[in-house]
Amino acid sequence: MAETGGGVTVTDKIKGWFPERVQLHIAMLALQFGYAGFHVVSRAALNMGISKIVFPVYRNILAFILLLPFAYFLEKKERPPINLNFLVQFFLLAIIGITANQAFYLLGLDHTSPTFASAIQNSVPAITFLMAAILRIEKVRLDRKDGISKVAGTVFCIAGASVITLYQGPTIYSPSPSLHSVRAASPVLQSLGDANGKSWSLGCLFLIGHCLSWSGWLVLQAPVLKKYPARLSFTSYQCFFGVLQFLVLAAFMERDINAWAIRSGSELFSVFYAGVVASGIAFAVQIWCIDRGGPVFVALYQPVQTLVVALMASVALGEDFYLGGIIGAVLIITGLYLVLWGKNEERKFMIQNQPGLVQAPIDHGAPRITSHNKSITQPLLHQSTETV
Repeated sequence: MAETGGGVTVTDKIKGWFPERVQLHIAMLALQFGYAGFHVVSRAALNMGISKIVFPVYRNILAFILLLPFAYFLEKKERPPINLNFLVQFFLLAIIGITANQAFYLLGLDHTSPTFASAIQNSVPAITFLMAAILRIEKVRLDRKDGISKVAGTVFCIAGASVITLYQGPTIYSPSPSLHSVRAASPVLQSLGDANGKSWSLGCLFLIGHCLSWSGWLVLQAPVLKKYPARLSFTSYQCFFGVLQFLVLAAFMERDINAWAIRSGSELFSVFYAGVVASGIAFAVQIWCIDRGGPVFVALYQPVQTLVVALMASVALGEDFYLGGIIGAVLIITGLYLVLWGKNEERKFMIQNQPGLVQAPIDHGAPRITSHNKSITQPLLHQSTETV
């Protein structure tokens, strides 16, 4: 690294201007904007008529191409030899974490809106905790405040998801006439539209299926990653199998050859954004943020994504906001923070009672336990089972 005088490198100067704490907050805000854009871009792609089968195929092909070289070169030493047992497990996990997850998401998004798709995703930590508790991976300690908080958070999330699904309610907010005139003057924005004439309850059920698939994937991959710790290779294999599985579905459900054609620059941008930004760049940024700030710190920013999606969707899609969705979103976000607070308290308890666990030097309001296996996912399971 070039020196700027006095033995001080450019990197050191940047760190002086932007301490790591500031860098983490900037990176997390950028990450939430990136994911928020994915919700809006995906909805725009569906409104433009792109196939719900073709879109994830192209997305996962791009993600696979992007991840493959990094997985190959960066994980040469830690990647175990591949065998049939691993391939079968990767294939089955891809059914849950790629195919079912993405299919349910697109179906739900098509019937609801980006805002409420983002809002209901806040229930994933609570659902994962519930699944882990049912499978005896996570112990429910009702004799401690952290256990009570996680259970209460799960109840709030389930209640919020139920409200969003069963009660739409009156329109609370509709874009102003001036915003409608802006959209009318822009052919691109006008072509995006909103979810009019769709089944709201059906869409919410699909989104719940999306969250269940995502949570199930987080829980079930834990034992696999213990034996196969090469996370980038692990993800690359699943993207590959996800492409194959969607192609099989396409053979039965998407026989129109014209559906595979990218007809406009907007469709091309949507596919590129989903595959490169949301599945590639955002993945790398999230790994860095969780490694530096801890999984609880990263998860605390999740509701910011919902707020950004609401603003984007209102401008780009002319989205209306309904009472049931707002009530449900508040309940889900409240549940999210209860689960995260409970997990944070559990970590403090573990640090106090297990001398072998050391708190990381960087502290962002949530103590982080250092170990040989660093988590890059939701802070939901016991340290030994946290996964990609």
